[in-house]
Amino acid sequence: MSFWDEKYRNSEYIYGTHPNAFFREELLRIPPGILLLPAEGEGRNALFALENNWKVEAIDSSVEAQKKALKLCHKYTSRLNYQVHNLEEFNYPHEKHDAIALIYAHFDSDVRTKIHSRIISSLKPGGTLILEAFSKEQITFSSGGPKSIEKLYSLDEILKDFESLHVLHANTIKTDLKEGKHHNGEASVVRFVGKKSE
Repeated sequence: MSFWDEKYRNSEYIYGTHPNAFFREELLRIPPGILLLPAEGEGRNALFALENNWKVEAIDSSVEAQKKALKLCHKYTSRLNYQVHNLEEFNYPHEKHDAIALIYAHFDSDVRTKIHSRIISSLKPGGTLILEAFSKEQITFSSGGPKSIEKLYSLDEILKDFESLHVLHANTIKTDLKEGKHHNGEASVVRFVGKKSE
């Protein structure tokens, strides 16, 4: 069993069932369309998007996460396509998505740049990217996230990866997370919103 399958296999929703606060705030600014959620986990952000009339495509490497997400989103399965796939090998469709949200989707640097490049290509012209991830300063906090500095992000790295997008929001801040037992307490995060040229 994989690391993530093991983590998600019990009945508890380890990051809770409410959406990430930054994702929620930013998604409400965008007219509903087709949303891609890579590394979606147990479905908390998918559920919020579905409740707000989005068509959602989700990807995660964990079968256990998919099972819990489909249970959580059972009222909306006609508008949810949740695939279990390796995010590095996934065939991201070209210019299909009105929005893409990367919420705590952490990768080693070589994988990160490859996936982020494919994310850009999968956005429609005029499409929006929403990202929240742990910053490198998170290594000193115990509120969640990777324990490897290599998998934590700096704002400069995110700005470089998404330099082709028009920046609507970009900062590193300290925040108080209340996302289940595994994202709980003071944390340092990178937040970014970018728009693809029409």
